[in-house]
Amino acid sequence: MKRRTFISAAGAAAAVGGLAACGSGTPGQSKEDPQSAGRAQVEFWGSVFTTPENDWYQKVVDDFNAAQEDVFVNYQVVPGDAWDQKLKAAQAAGNAPDMYVQPGRLDTAARTGLLLPLDDLFDASALDGATDAAKEVCQYQGQFYGFPLLVEPQMMLYWNKELFEKAGLDPEAPPASWDETYEACEALASVMGNGEFALNTAVDSGTFGWTTVAAQMHVAGHLPISDDWSTADAEDPAYEELITFYKTLQDNKWIPRQPLGAGNSAQALGEGKVAMMSQGSWGMSEIAADYPDMVEKIGMAPWVQSDGDQTTSVSTIGNMKWVIDAKAKEPEGTAAFFEWVLTDAEVLKPFFVDTQFTKAPARDEVTEVVNSDPAAEDAPWSDVVFEDVVPYCIPEAQYPWDVNLAMGNAIQAGMLGEKSPADALAEAQKEIQKVIDRENLAEIRAEMDA
Repeated sequence: MKRRTFISAAGAAAAVGGLAACGSGTPGQSKEDPQSAGRAQVEFWGSVFTTPENDWYQKVVDDFNAAQEDVFVNYQVVPGDAWDQKLKAAQAAGNAPDMYVQPGRLDTAARTGLLLPLDDLFDASALDGATDAAKEVCQYQGQFYGFPLLVEPQMMLYWNKELFEKAGLDPEAPPASWDETYEACEALASVMGNGEFALNTAVDSGTFGWTTVAAQMHVAGHLPISDDWSTADAEDPAYEELITFYKTLQDNKWIPRQPLGAGNSAQALGEGKVAMMSQGSWGMSEIAADYPDMVEKIGMAPWVQSDGDQTTSVSTIGNMKWVIDAKAKEPEGTAAFFEWVLTDAEVLKPFFVDTQFTKAPARDEVTEVVNSDPAAEDAPWSDVVFEDVVPYCIPEAQYPWDVNLAMGNAIQAGMLGEKSPADALAEAQKEIQKVIDRENLAEIRAEMDA
């Protein structure tokens, strides 16, 4: 999964080691745990998230196992670089985990029969309590295939107020448009040292593939495929402008040519190696957890737009949900764990508080409980996330990942000067049409709309 949830192998190894040190096994809890005797065994796979998320996942598993004697959850942490291979191999062998954490859209997995529909496992009230945004990414053809935990913007602007002031910029006025971004970068470049940059954005095609979806919609008014998924539509000149934006940043050396770490990490900003950063809302959670001295120096705002309009398609809305494998051995026991965790506002509250109010709960009742916490007043960025960004986001694309990747490849090739923007998009056009024809996407779209 080429998504923000899966961190580098080094980070994964460190986290797994930490879990093992806490008696959770290597990785996850062992089936031989004395508590598991005589209980239904639920296999749960998760990956490595931010520090407070990792802690919360382990705690809810431990608490659930201690709260009742019928079901025992075995929690296993799978490193991000091994996730795809491990999950596919397990599904092919018929021994996939009962449940796992699923980011992004689930349409393809639901359509191809990899996931178990959830409607018959829960009372309708449990699923109906999800917000409209959460339902959008958890349903396929009117049925739930995922139980939502959260939604979150995938693109925000972070800036170092101290460096802004040092560069002669207003520390409370971040750029909103592409032109303002160029001006800010030029000023900041003069105060950055060797190996430091004015701005950190995606530079690899995979990250571009998912971080620029909203920008594609913003600049062109459509995505690079027709609404009925019958033809590619990637050669719009507006997309050339999007590529040129990143090329301008690269040509002026305002952004690095190679990633400064994991594409989903705020490390470079936390260490002061960059003055601005494009990142999902989870970046502030990482800053607060791992670089607490930087919190007062960092501002958050909607990501910059071509025309400065930050009320239209400013970001895709990411999400995190729990799903049950279609061949789960313990679907009822898994559902009991889902309901124990995901419908209880008090169980969920620490997740959102400890991640520094950077994620939007998937249930209104949870939002009320989270916002009532005294610590909310010390997290002014939460208003930016919930009021200035979330209402103006668009859902993640439903079409296959290969369409995203074709656009990501085009942006990277054009940014690095390997191809002209027009030639890069012509290649994307061909690749997207190949996906359309190979996957019979027009038929799939018609089935989804039926």
